[in-house]
Amino acid sequence: MLVENPGPESRLVVGEAPAPLCGPGDLRIRVAAFGVNRADLMQRRGLYPPPPGAPELLGLECAGTVAEVGAQVSGWSPGQRVMALLPGGGYAAEAVVDAGSALPVPARLSLEEAAAVPEVFLTVFLNVFVLARLPERGALLVHGGGSGVGTAAIQLARAAGAKALTTAGSDPKCARCLELGAALALNYRELGQGGFAEAVRGATQGRGVDVVLDHIGAAYLEQNLAALRSGGRLVLIGLMGGAKAQINLGRLLSRRLQLIGSTLRALSSARKAELAAGFLRRFGAALEAGGIRPVLDRVLPLPQVAEAHEAMAQSLHFGKIVVRV
Repeated sequence: MLVENPGPESRLVVGEAPAPLCGPGDLRIRVAAFGVNRADLMQRRGLYPPPPGAPELLGLECAGTVAEVGAQVSGWSPGQRVMALLPGGGYAAEAVVDAGSALPVPARLSLEEAAAVPEVFLTVFLNVFVLARLPERGALLVHGGGSGVGTAAIQLARAAGAKALTTAGSDPKCARCLELGAALALNYRELGQGGFAEAVRGATQGRGVDVVLDHIGAAYLEQNLAALRSGGRLVLIGLMGGAKAQINLGRLLSRRLQLIGSTLRALSSARKAELAAGFLRRFGAALEAGGIRPVLDRVLPLPQVAEAHEAMAQSLHFGKIVVRV
């Protein structure tokens, strides 16, 4: 899928691009399906360029079968089912990825389901468990509980013995978050003057949560800090609600709060390999057993990828949108 006229008036069209080269440490994947992420929408508008050396094509995750194994790669062979975290290039019939960013597909998952795993589950693992160190029996607040990241966060928190609280944009989405295992789901469109911070503190007996995972940014900053317990950590992974806000640094000092900014895409291949291995060590058994699994909202054929983008732009989905190649 190529982007014509990048920017606000961009169009997605089926076309041809040179086949990516498979280096000695890489895998070439014959792509069966790829996940759609909000970062893809930003990139086609020119707001989220790929990091240096990454493919210009959209696509941060895919699943399929191994077509070629680099000379220095062990543990993989042609024909194996694979899912992978990509720096770009997933919207295509073939993708090449550093072997450290590839994961085996559990037998329980279809390739379409597997395409919905790498970006969101590794995003949650990095930010909630590695950077923010969510404790066992701790409490996590994740915004956008009906998103791919939100549905992954609810499940991983539950699997880790922690409690997930979430916000979502409608009562039906809140109900589905609760079905998925959330301890509290708040419709942010119907909150009163105290907002979600007051409700979260009420649900935690006034203590607050250990970690907040936020993609909104400026619009939620004050409430996010108010929702944290003393010593809590706010991890910022997006700026949908603005990039600039005033902050009371005295609150950070007196309550020993931490504000962490994080992006997954720009990490080095070595760091992503560590992340993938760590995820499998901690949650691989649960993924194999079906204790955690991606939530698919819809699977669309390749020519309908623009429809997939429109559904995501309007937040019409619950879980992940996947495109079949």
